[in-house]
Amino acid sequence: MRRSLVVGNWKMNGTLASAKSLVEGILAGLGNTEGDIAVCVPYVQIPSVSELVKETRLALGSQNIADKASGAYTGEVSAAMLAEFGCKYAIVGHSERRSYYGDTNESVAARFIQAQTQNIVPVLCVGETLEQRERNETFGVIDEQLDAVIKAAGIEAFHGAVIAYEPVWAIGTGKTATDDQAQEVHAYIRNYFAKQNQDIAAKLQILYGGSCKPDNAKGLFAMPDIDGGLIGGASLDADSFLKIYHSI
Repeated sequence: MRRSLVVGNWKMNGTLASAKSLVEGILAGLGNTEGDIAVCVPYVQIPSVSELVKETRLALGSQNIADKASGAYTGEVSAAMLAEFGCKYAIVGHSERRSYYGDTNESVAARFIQAQTQNIVPVLCVGETLEQRERNETFGVIDEQLDAVIKAAGIEAFHGAVIAYEPVWAIGTGKTATDDQAQEVHAYIRNYFAKQNQDIAAKLQILYGGSCKPDNAKGLFAMPDIDGGLIGGASLDADSFLKIYHSI
């Protein structure tokens, strides 16, 4: 039985004061919901949030991770540095990193590998743009994104990984894939892994990451192959984020 997981991606938002308030609000409302929950915060907020979430059910993650272990890579943050602050998760390959900062399938694979060297769970983002969907290229794009990581890390690496399907056309646009549209792609991803390793496919957490909000979360999470969500804007408000979490 797969555990559900909800991950908040704060992106480049917040101050130390707002981060503290947000974390305290989330912790106060966790309740008895069965499922995993995490927040991926800006690098500079990781030390403070790390202290706040110690000995709680709220896990900590980063929004990216360096593709090298160490060295002359100005501005990068390594897996070992993140591990020192108790990061359990690291997002790799988010569409904003791919489109704004030139992350390629190959560099994303390297980031994935680096995370696992420090026992950090990579949250691998895959998904298509609107143009690719309209050209019926969704599954081909996802194949390429997954193939690159498997080529570099091997299929067994997915025993310790999470996938987030993020239809790029639904991020920050207010559009959301319908429950059936999201399920179709999630089922495709699970079947992709089943062809190579049935055990991995059965246990792999696959999250939906396209404008998931309190009013659509329950329907999405009810789909058989959707195991939770990678939440953007709605994770910046404790009440909204908790409503999504309690929908799992």
